[in-house]
Parts: sequence; C-alpha cells; structure tokens
Amino acid sequence: MAPHDDSQDPSIVWLRDDLRLADNPALSAAIDRGAPIVIFYLLDEKTEGIRALGGASRWWLHHSLESLAESIRTIGGRLVLRRGAAAEKLPELVTDTGAGAVFWNRRYGGPQRDADAALKSRLRDAGLTVESFQANLLHEPWTVTTAEGNPFRVFTPFWKASLGSGDPREPLPTPRSISGVTDVASDDLAEWQLLPTHPDWAGGIREAWTPGEHAAHERLERFVVVGLEDYDRGRDEPGQDATSRLSPHLRFGEISPFQIWHRVQRGQLSAAARRNAAKFLSEVGWREFNWNILFHFPDLHEKNFRPDFDAFPWDKPHRAELEAWQQGRTGIPLVDAGMRELWQTGYMHNRVRMVVASFLIKNLLIDWRVGEQWFWDTLVDPDEASNPGNWQWVAGSGADAAPYFRIFNPMLQADKFDPHQDYQRRYLPELGTDDYPEPIVDLKQSRADALTAYEVVKRAGRR
Repeated sequence: MAPHDDSQDPSIVWLRDDLRLADNPALSAAIDRGAPIVIFYLLDEKTEGIRALGGASRWWLHHSLESLAESIRTIGGRLVLRRGAAAEKLPELVTDTGAGAVFWNRRYGGPQRDADAALKSRLRDAGLTVESFQANLLHEPWTVTTAEGNPFRVFTPFWKASLGSGDPREPLPTPRSISGVTDVASDDLAEWQLLPTHPDWAGGIREAWTPGEHAAHERLERFVVVGLEDYDRGRDEPGQDATSRLSPHLRFGEISPFQIWHRVQRGQLSAAARRNAAKFLSEVGWREFNWNILFHFPDLHEKNFRPDFDAFPWDKPHRAELEAWQQGRTGIPLVDAGMRELWQTGYMHNRVRMVVASFLIKNLLIDWRVGEQWFWDTLVDPDEASNPGNWQWVAGSGADAAPYFRIFNPMLQADKFDPHQDYQRRYLPELGTDDYPEPIVDLKQSRADALTAYEVVKRAGRR
C-alpha cells in the first residue's frame, strides 16, 4: 500500500463486539469525516491467540448480524462480511475500496490488542487515518488503578475508584442516515454456517432470545420499568424473572454500558427501584472488573490467576461423572435444573451458575478449566473476561475470589432460593419420580475430600 491523500476516500468502520448503530464512536467518527462509509464485520478465527466462538455464541452472532444488516440498510448503508485473519483481510478491504481511513472500537484481550496495534501501525505507515475509540467499557483498564498505579485485585476498591472517577460519558445518538458504499464484495452470511443444522439443537434458544440492538433496548426498558423495583428480592431466586438478562446483548455489543448506565441513572424510578439501581450497576461493575483483570492477565482462561493453585491435585475427569454434569443427570436437583436450562436456552441464572460450578470443581474435583470450556461452548453470553473470571472466582484461584473452602451446598441453596421448586420443576419434569437418578456423589464426603485436596494449595502458598 503506497501512501496517498485520503481526504475523500471511503472510511471503513470495522465492527467487532459492538454490533450496534447507536453509541458507536467508530461509526460516529466515520460520519464526521464526511466520506462514504463501508461498515465491515470480520469473522476472525485465524489470528493466533483469538478464541473461536462456541456453538451457542455462533448462533447468536448469526442473528445479530442479520439484525444489524437490516438496520444498516435502513440508513443507507450495507454490512460487508468477510472471514479470515485480520492482518490479511482488513488491508485487502482497504485495497478493494480505496479507503483512506479506518475506525474501530477498542478491544482489551491480549491477542486482539496485539493484532490491532500491528494493523494501526501498518495502515498509518501507508498513509491512512486510523483511529480507535472507547466504546464497550465505562472505564478503560489502564485508567482505574491503585494509588501506586497497579491494577486492582479486589472488586470493592476497584468499583469505588471507578465511581469516584466521574460519570461515564453520554451515549452517542443513532445516525439517521449515512453515505454508504454498497458495491463492495461481501460473503453470504449463510455460507459461514454459524447455525446448527445436523442436528438443529437451537430450538429452545430461539424461543428464549431475540438477538439484535432493538431487542436489547426493549429488554433494558422492560427491566428498568418493571424488574428493577423487585431486583433486590428476586435477583437470587432462579424461579423468578427478576434479572435484566442483558448479558448476551452486552457480550455482542448490541447495547453499550454507557446506554445502560444513563438509562438506569436517569429513569423515572420508584423509591425501591432507585435503591436497587446501585446494586444492579455494580453488576455492570463486576463485568468491568473482569475485563480489567483480563487486560493485565491475558491468559485468564488457561492459567490460575493465583499461582499457588497450580499445585491443586485435580482429579482427571471421569467421563461418566462429567457427562452427568453436562447433561443434568447428577441426581442433585438444583445442579441438574441449571444444566438443563443451559442446554435448552443457552443461559443459566447467575445464582445457579455458582452452584453448578462449585459442584463440578469441589464435589467432583474437576479442573475449573473443563467447566469454563463447556460454558464457553453452550452459553449465548460468554465473553473472554467474565466467563473465566467467574469460574476462577468459584474455584478460589481468581481475583477477589471466594475462598476455596466456601463450598456451596446445592441442597441448601435450593431450599433457600427455590423453596417451592418452581425453577427445579420447570427443567426437571421427572423430579420425584423413579426416572430421576440417584446422586452420583455423596455431598458430605466429597466436601471433605475437596478440603483435603485444598491442603496442598495451602502448603504451596506458605512456601
């Protein structure tokens, strides 16, 4: 690519986990530049270190891209799809379009940052305008640090510092129209084969979810108007529809944390809803905390954040036990209901996520990475920070983690949070019949075994 004058050459907006038109700083910058715009999505499963999407996430991505493409058409543009390594495909698109500028919103995983930095340098050297923007985190990881300039390892002071740094910026408006470039070669989305066909296991996911920017805002509005008032009482009860269920929309950037923040803060809320708003926004803060950890610890899904856990004597997974957990056949009702919900809907209530993770890690003594990978493949909302961050939190190996010896008793959890078995019976119609299996493990004995295994980690930590 030879240097050239880019003043009227098209602008490329490279979308990643920001599949929206509103509050999209990269798109806004391209509009402000005034040249025709190419809106581009790249399915990159080739760049080294980037984790390929799991099956449920691929389903979501297909429908999110369909929705986005239609929204782009309504404002005069076209979504261009290509597949391959960014280092090859983005310069190729620059050549095909004669683009003079490229805009994107920043990513925070290690391999993604490396790829973006290399491309930014290469394209700028070729004479292009290349700019990146803050779009998907309220506070970027390098901006929230301890007094000594180090990353926080504990959530509460992290979130206090975040809140003390001022209100997040205002969301940007939805563009009414763009001057789109519509004659650029694009892949056919169907040819990417993101949807399951043999067999089609996504029926329950289709019933449970509507991907896309419009659906994301409908869900936020419904939660603020109806759900926030009872959030404190119902959020831990899986049988209640008391959580926002915004996580997959956030995962794919169909809605931004800035939009959520300002809608919750400025809504016409009841007194009860106002009290609950801070707690709900702290859950957005937990997402930010995990991204902060990933930024400084990019191998979060592969390595223990706390090195002393490298000594933990995990059992090799026994195939029968692991499959019983995956399929919801452990004989422990709350665990099984959660795993059935996951398989049917691509989602699991957060309280139950902690219970099923604790059961795998501590009652079955199976490495947290096995569970993290299963969630990565079966959830519609796993991102590369929260999914491993939450698994390591339960395991005790992560940042601000629950102590390993805090072992959830799934029977007591069910009695406390699903006392009428509404949730358990929803997903376990055979509960209470001869068809329901006996427990695959004794909870009391397996708890004792887990604490014995943890002694190895404690000794490693004292060295």
